[in-house]
Amino acid sequence: MYKVEAETIEDYFNAAKERKSDLEALDKLIRGSAPNLKRWFYPGVQPGEAGMRLKMIGYGVTQYHGKAGKTGKWPIIGLALQKNYVSVYIAADKDGSPIIDYYQGQLGATRVGNNNFSFVNFSQLDLEPLESLF
Repeated sequence: MYKVEAETIEDYFNAAKERKSDLEALDKLIRGSAPNLKRWFYPGVQPGEAGMRLKMIGYGVTQYHGKAGKTGKWPIIGLALQKNYVSVYIAADKDGSPIIDYYQGQLGATRVGNNNFSFVNFSQLDLEPLESLF
């Protein structure tokens, strides 16, 4: 697992190094598209807790429901650095399906997974569908 050494949002942006401008551009888009979702630093969880261990920038808060009935605090939108790309996690459903399913093929993302998408450069993303998603 790729580890980001950060304890604050500012540390997180600075840890991005050559991808800092991509993170800043996506942060600006998320904050402009979803101004009511408060930005916060997600520190990851400790082993045995519900959630993901990786650190990320969160927007809004929801409840994570893990295996064995464990719950934890989780971002509605999460922005995470990975080794070779940036991932965006979306904790929202529409009509019982992950909301990201409604945006398949529209985001310009490198890959799309279950409630997440990833990209290498912000410039490859399609902004109009992203604004709608956020």
